[in-house]
Amino acid sequence: MAKNPIAWFEIYVDDMPRAVSFYQGVFNLQLQKMDNPSANEIEMWGFPSEMEQYGASGALAKMNGVSAGAGGTLVYFSCDDCAVEQARVISCGGSIQQPKMAIGEYGFMTLATDTEGNMFGLHSMN
Repeated sequence: MAKNPIAWFEIYVDDMPRAVSFYQGVFNLQLQKMDNPSANEIEMWGFPSEMEQYGASGALAKMNGVSAGAGGTLVYFSCDDCAVEQARVISCGGSIQQPKMAIGEYGFMTLATDTEGNMFGLHSMN
């Protein structure tokens, strides 16, 4: 594989307004409602991205028949210092599963749960 393996992610949610508020608050950014060009009834709010930059982007997604919650895939968000976003998780309605911890030469990570029951990670080199 010549490229990074992840091209896109979707975090499934049950309550879109609550989830949008949570992620906007934790990451101090604005999600944007995405058009739905398919016949599927899916509502998506995308994370800001630069297509020319390293890494993948994705969206919060709400679709009939697909529930939020623990799955088997864990998305890590890049941060300058994951302690900053970790500090916002609780005030935005989420919880911390693993506070910021060192992972050797790979930097630091935090595990958190959003308002929909999805676990996600925060990663930084500081």
